[in-house]
Amino acid sequence: MGEDRLIPDIMRAIVQGKPVNIRNPHAIRPWQHVLEPLSGYLILAQKLYQGGAAYSESWNFGPNDEDAKPVSWIVDSLSKSWGEGASWVLDGRDHPHEAHYLKLDCSKAKARLAWHPRWHLEEALEAIVDWHRAHQAGQNMLENTLQQIAIYSLPKALT
Repeated sequence: MGEDRLIPDIMRAIVQGKPVNIRNPHAIRPWQHVLEPLSGYLILAQKLYQGGAAYSESWNFGPNDEDAKPVSWIVDSLSKSWGEGASWVLDGRDHPHEAHYLKLDCSKAKARLAWHPRWHLEEALEAIVDWHRAHQAGQNMLENTLQQIAIYSLPKALT
């Protein structure tokens, strides 16, 4: 898992039974499950194969605007979902300046590739907690991950 990546850091601390150190709880970020941009890149790869240069430009694959939430909301949600006394504390040390609000403009991917995020933030966080619980329980993670991909891939009306 990546260092200094908020959700992996949160899950690592929660699994270890430690409070999560949060340095900027009010920062708002465009949160999404890793399957969201991957699905966009797969669509883009197909379009590049079929249409070539017409699609060889920059693209953003990000969440819908309502899924941009403060860091505190994310850590509170993950802690509540995990249970077992999971908590966080404010890291009061000095840190480099960070932007307060980050957002991705995905309108081009939505319009030209017909790509849209499939999971709302709550679904993404639930899948993250489920994956980490399975990992902690020693389950077959290949099977678990393939099952999550299958669930992600279901038509929206079936999920």
